[in-house]
Amino acid sequence: EVSRIATELDEKVSQFRERPLDNGPYRYLWIDALTQRVREGGRVVNLSVVVATALNNEGKREIVGVDIVTCEDTQSWTDFLRSLVARGLNGVELVISDAHGGIKAAIGTVFSGTTWQRCRTHFMANLASRVPKSSWDKVSTLVRSIFEQEDRDSTWSKLGDVVDRL
Repeated sequence: EVSRIATELDEKVSQFRERPLDNGPYRYLWIDALTQRVREGGRVVNLSVVVATALNNEGKREIVGVDIVTCEDTQSWTDFLRSLVARGLNGVELVISDAHGGIKAAIGTVFSGTTWQRCRTHFMANLASRVPKSSWDKVSTLVRSIFEQEDRDSTWSKLGDVVDRL
């Protein structure tokens, strides 16, 4: 019974992962990975689950890709992004991710000329690791105020104010 259910799930996952991406253009693309320790061949190894979410032509977020890779290097990310393009991902204007070198290099290869933006969540987590806990509430409030601005000029002005206060 378990084998039958696993086989059915494998088929559904394959269908999902291989489906055509025909709700484009997908102007915004978020990519990330989650590293997990798993048992494989009697050993415990690290594998990364890579995920891509995009804003489709209806203005809804859609998971457009999921894969498992042995390492988060430029080649793995390039292969993953190319597989999305081969399935129909198009119209990407902005890619949002962490600042991992392999991701950024792959974006430059696959989506040449596309704008890249560092993920705010990752940025704040990196910042938190460098700010003393006693200062975190103040610093995080100030930094978040930069992201709350409605236009470019206000953002640059607020950035200057925050830098002066820190």
